[in-house]
Amino acid sequence: MLSLNGVTHVYPNGTRALDNINLDIPKGMFGLLGPNGAGKSTLMRSVATLQTSTAGSMIFDGIDIAAEPEKIRARLGYLPQDFGVYPRVTAYDLLDHMAVLKGIATRAERKDTVETLLAQVNLWDARKKAIAGFSGGMRQRFGIAQALIGNPDLIITDEPTAGLDPEERNRFLNLLAEIGENVVVILSTHIVEDVADLCPRMAVIVAGQVQLEGSPGDLIAETKGMIWEKTVSRGQLSAYAEQFQIISSRLQAGRSVIHILFDGDPGSDFKCVEGGLEDVYFTTLAKSRIGAGQPVISR
Repeated sequence: MLSLNGVTHVYPNGTRALDNINLDIPKGMFGLLGPNGAGKSTLMRSVATLQTSTAGSMIFDGIDIAAEPEKIRARLGYLPQDFGVYPRVTAYDLLDHMAVLKGIATRAERKDTVETLLAQVNLWDARKKAIAGFSGGMRQRFGIAQALIGNPDLIITDEPTAGLDPEERNRFLNLLAEIGENVVVILSTHIVEDVADLCPRMAVIVAGQVQLEGSPGDLIAETKGMIWEKTVSRGQLSAYAEQFQIISSRLQAGRSVIHILFDGDPGSDFKCVEGGLEDVYFTTLAKSRIGAGQPVISR
């Protein structure tokens, strides 16, 4: 388990990127959901020992991450948001080089590691191809391969499916789900569907604070009977926004389908609908915007 206790990070310019983060992250897939700029990448970089938090503690399996960074690096796999590679090097050669950097010294052991990982991420047929010719999904699968060198039991992925087409996204998420059965895998993303599809536990972080934590199913159940939907013309949208707290709005055939959170019947021909994780997420964002001090919902 990864335990984060009071983790705070303040940049030299005074920006408070993380503010008293408290989370217990068990084995399996854990979704860290939040908008761009919420502090997700700062938290992932802190856990990955790339920066030191201003305050708080991070403990993984008895290891104090700040005090013993070398120990955690030996057990860590990290796929950052911006994953740079040497584009003209083949997938096999670059993975072999990274295995050397990870401390796998013998050629036979590296050969076994590299070949196993390339097969696992479905890149064996492309092993002699320069990474410059890889698609976005292939690069992300290569990124997971390098993160898995050394059989880590803590894996961090930061916005791993951003920019992938639907087919590559599904292939990548299936790979993550397979990996995440026996280790801690943190999926940091702003894409609600990724968390809904994969993660039995999740948290929502906004403005450097945990606003929501629990299982997606339990958090969705919290909104039962409170999500109301109506299709309105685009010209009516502002009037409804003045009367109700609109948590989401999407265009459909030139009209706006709005969702509101309302305890009871709001009238005005709204229809009660089954909520989803997207409604939970947008409700949390709306609450964070209208005032501080909202309690954390935990189930």
